[in-house]
Amino acid sequence: MLPNLTPDIALAERLFDALREATHDGVGITREAYGPGEAKAHAMVREAAEREGLETRVDPVGNLLMTLPGADRSAKRVLLGSHLDSVRSGGNYDGAAGVLAGLAAVVGMRRAGFVPGRDVTVVAVRAEEAGAWFPTSYPGSRGALGLLKPAELAIKRMDSGRTLAEHMREEGFDSGFVERGGKTFSAEDTAAFLELHIEQGPVLEAEGVPVGIVTGIPGSRRLRAARVVGETNHSGATPRKYRRDAAIALAELAHGVDDRWAELEAEGHALVCTFCVLATTAEAGFTRIAGEAEFQLDVRSVNPHSVDALMETLYDLVPEIEARRGVRFELGQETSSRAAPMDARVQAGLRRAADALGIRYKVMASGGGHDAAAFVQAGIPAGMIFVRNQNGSHNPKEAMRMEDFRAACAVVQGWTAEMAQ
Repeated sequence: MLPNLTPDIALAERLFDALREATHDGVGITREAYGPGEAKAHAMVREAAEREGLETRVDPVGNLLMTLPGADRSAKRVLLGSHLDSVRSGGNYDGAAGVLAGLAAVVGMRRAGFVPGRDVTVVAVRAEEAGAWFPTSYPGSRGALGLLKPAELAIKRMDSGRTLAEHMREEGFDSGFVERGGKTFSAEDTAAFLELHIEQGPVLEAEGVPVGIVTGIPGSRRLRAARVVGETNHSGATPRKYRRDAAIALAELAHGVDDRWAELEAEGHALVCTFCVLATTAEAGFTRIAGEAEFQLDVRSVNPHSVDALMETLYDLVPEIEARRGVRFELGQETSSRAAPMDARVQAGLRRAADALGIRYKVMASGGGHDAAAFVQAGIPAGMIFVRNQNGSHNPKEAMRMEDFRAACAVVQGWTAEMAQ
């Protein structure tokens, strides 16, 4: 650990303020994936990096690379970073904190005269929040890693109706890079990727700990367009035994799944289960028995066996409820994602850096998905560090404290200095 290294937190604070001012939509922050808000953010961050003497370039799919050159430029580089896009009317820290932490770390190194043994590159990834704009995950990082499928270029952004390829080209990028199987990063040229992110839940705040060292990003199994079909009838004239009530059938399913979740937690499984939508359809109304209800289900865990155990319960309950209630479940297509464990050596290095600095931390799993998962899928060692955040994420009330950000940046810088020797 080098005691003269200090992250440039003042630079990060100025950029946080500038990003907020430039992309505030009147309620929160909107930086559309492959759209004007994200483009503004990338331009502002690139300009700041160039003022600080970093090398900058943009890859063919729009990811911004800001590099502090190392002594051996042929050695595998170290990557730091996250994303700059946001959900609609979101917060100012989700994603941006990771990019600005990387900048604060490398600019602090440069000002101290520290020359790393290898290149250290801060990457501002495009479109991590694609799920809010496009029906896909991580097109920016997967596009850079050779993992984005050419067929995905045809998916359409929900608000514009134009394809991912069209949006890429509109911003001046090359969708053909994906079709040609191009790569910006690979396991052959990258030693590790580290992503700082605000914690998106309440754990660190509740436990009074400023920093989290992440063990893994969860996998999931999801039902995005499921429904229950029963029969609409008069609420006053239909006795219970003649009812085919879709709302009650769905409520029974949700209750049964939730009970099983509690049992699995008691057995030591760490997972989350969310009925993101649980509703009757538009035809429902007062004095009517619901003839149809719809739901979306999201089950996540770092351990795939925990997810499978809960989903088995759902698939067991469905035929039982159908027979008892006289309804029909249509679950639709199930989607899934693989869990991404963080590299053990990266985790150990983060713990060493935090211990050397006297910074308290909690070892914990991530609840949400992040670009680091794509780097793991590409075979690149990856790690994540969380910063305590108040009021959750994906909303305008994100309230990360700057002293917590400073502590996390110091850990990032300490880890980077050791990793880049």
